[in-house]
Amino acid sequence: MNLRELVSALNDFASLSLAESWDNVGLLVEPSPPHTVNTLFLTNDLTEEVMEEAVQKKADLILSYHPPIFAPLKRVTWKTWKERLVVRALENRIGIYSPHTAYDAIPHGVNNWLTKGLGACTSVPLHPSTAPNFPAEGTHRVEFCTDNEHLDAVLSKIKDIQEISCLTTLPARVEGEEQTRVSLNCSQKALLELVALLSQNSLLYHKTEILLLQKPLLPHTGMGRLCTLSEPVSLSDITERIKSHLKLPHIRIAVGMGRTLESPVKKVALCAGSGSSVLKGTDADLYLTGEMSHHDVLDAVANGISVILCEHSNTERGFLAELRDVLVTHLQNQISIIVSEKDRDPLQVA
Repeated sequence: MNLRELVSALNDFASLSLAESWDNVGLLVEPSPPHTVNTLFLTNDLTEEVMEEAVQKKADLILSYHPPIFAPLKRVTWKTWKERLVVRALENRIGIYSPHTAYDAIPHGVNNWLTKGLGACTSVPLHPSTAPNFPAEGTHRVEFCTDNEHLDAVLSKIKDIQEISCLTTLPARVEGEEQTRVSLNCSQKALLELVALLSQNSLLYHKTEILLLQKPLLPHTGMGRLCTLSEPVSLSDITERIKSHLKLPHIRIAVGMGRTLESPVKKVALCAGSGSSVLKGTDADLYLTGEMSHHDVLDAVANGISVILCEHSNTERGFLAELRDVLVTHLQNQISIIVSEKDRDPLQVA
C-alpha cells in the first residue's frame, strides 16, 4: 500500500480526533514520497533495540503505540537515542506512526482488551469522548422575538455578520402581540457581534435566549473503563485472572482499608498505562492500571479501594497481538503485519 493510503486507513480505524489534546499522534516520521508499505511493524515502545529489529525485518512503517517523539526535537543528530531513532528510520526509509491515546479511547482498543482479563462483565468509559464536530454549524444557538415593524432592519444587520447560519423566522404571539421569533446558529466570534447588536435595543435584548451547543457523546468511547462483573469474585481470584491475561508472574497489589484478599470485587475501574488522573475519584472496589503515584495509591487504599499495578506497558503490550489480527482484516490482507519480539517493559523483578 502507498503510505498515504495506509495512514488514511489507520486513521479510519481509530480517529486521531479521539486522542488527548496533550498527545502527539499520527504520522511522526515520513520518508520522501512515494513510499510503499509492504510490511507494517507493531511495537508498544520504539527503543533502539526494537528499531534494529524493524530494520532487520525490512519494515516500511512502524506503528509505535507510544509516540517516540513527544517533546519537540531541536536537532536530529547521533547524540541522543530518540534523535538516533529518527536518523535510523530515515536512513532505512521507515515511517513512524503513533496512535497512543486514540487507541485508548476506541471501543475496540487497549482498554477494551484490558477488560477481557476480568471475566464476564459490562463496561462503560470513565470519561466519555465527544464527537469531533457539533451537531449543527456554529457553537451557539440564539433566539429572540421582535415586532414586525423592526424585523427587516434587524435581519439586514444580522446578515452582515460573518459565521451565522441556520437563520429561520417563525410567527409568534408575545403578550398578545403579533411578533416574529428569529432563530440562528453562530460561532463564538459572531456571538460577540450579535450580542452587541441586540443590546442596542433593550426590549430586544431582554427577549434573547442564548444556548451553548454541546458536542454529542460517542457511545462506548472514551478514557478508562468502569467494569461491573457479572458475578462478584474475591480480590485474590481477580488478581489471578489479571496475571493470566497479562501473562505476568508477579503484580503489585495494595489492599483497601477494611478489605482482605477474600473480599468480594464487583466493580473495577481500569486504565491502561498510567491511570491516576483517569481513575481518581471513581467509586469502585478495585483500581487496575500500570502505574500510579505513591500518594494516589494511599488515597485509594484509605477510601477502601484496592489497587493493582502491573507496570506501565504491561497493561498495553498484549493488545498488539489482537491489533495485528484486526488490522489484517481492516487492511484487507494487502500488507504483512508483524509484532515486535524485542519490545518489552524496561522494569523487571530481580
